[in-house]
Amino acid sequence: MSLDLSILIPAHNEAGYIEPCLDALLQCDDTGAAVEVIVMANGCSDATVKIARGYEARFAQKGWPLRVLDLPEGGKMGALNAGDAAARHVGRAYVDADVVVSAALMAQLAEVLDTDAPRYASGDPVVTAEHSAFTRVYARFWADLPFCTHGVPGFGVFAVNAAGRKRWDGFPDIISDDTLVRLSFAPHERFRVPANYRWPMIEGFGPLVRVRRRQDIGVAEVKTLYPQLWGNHDAWPTDAPLLWRRALRDPAGFAAYAVVGLFVRLPHRTQERWVRGR
Repeated sequence: MSLDLSILIPAHNEAGYIEPCLDALLQCDDTGAAVEVIVMANGCSDATVKIARGYEARFAQKGWPLRVLDLPEGGKMGALNAGDAAARHVGRAYVDADVVVSAALMAQLAEVLDTDAPRYASGDPVVTAEHSAFTRVYARFWADLPFCTHGVPGFGVFAVNAAGRKRWDGFPDIISDDTLVRLSFAPHERFRVPANYRWPMIEGFGPLVRVRRRQDIGVAEVKTLYPQLWGNHDAWPTDAPLLWRRALRDPAGFAAYAVVGLFVRLPHRTQERWVRGR
């Protein structure tokens, strides 16, 4: 028997992405327990709500009831809090609306979370880039960094059990919700299941710089506001290849990664706190 699970999907103007996300969930294996899906459409001015509600009958047939919350205000943190308030099950899986999960992922998450001990879990991320050649080269190198290959990064998908959800109250008004939640658990409380999921990286050099800058600001924000959590960072893996070895193995990828990193650190105008992650 696995843990009862609420799958929470924040969605802001995701008409071009929500269908593959929901199609993949419809193909998921049975978890052996109760599952519900909640789409928190926040501040949408496109067809996200209509598209998501069009899936209600198919999810009902699967036995995973789907609800769509049409929230007037945009904002991921508000959407996550609204989803938590509406959720019926103690297990929570937070899934970005542009993520495509593999069939086995939800069942594996529900199984590993089925314990009284606090746990955090995610799958094996597959970073994708369909349109930009530069992004594909950058993503190839970035996905080979220890943050992605070791530990449980959790970007795009993370899940917790009831004891784990008690580690934080409501989602605060910060940039990096996944960093806050991941660091609320010690490394031995974080579990990476074998099943994968596809996570699209933002396309193009300029957008990559803006999103990478925002990510860095978000991590620094968590470090400043929640210094007590910083000790939960994963130690540098002893078996990870040295940076220069990775650079020799993939010089084009290293060059793309280094150039983006350089431009992130150049002086820039103050930007909005929210930048689309892909």
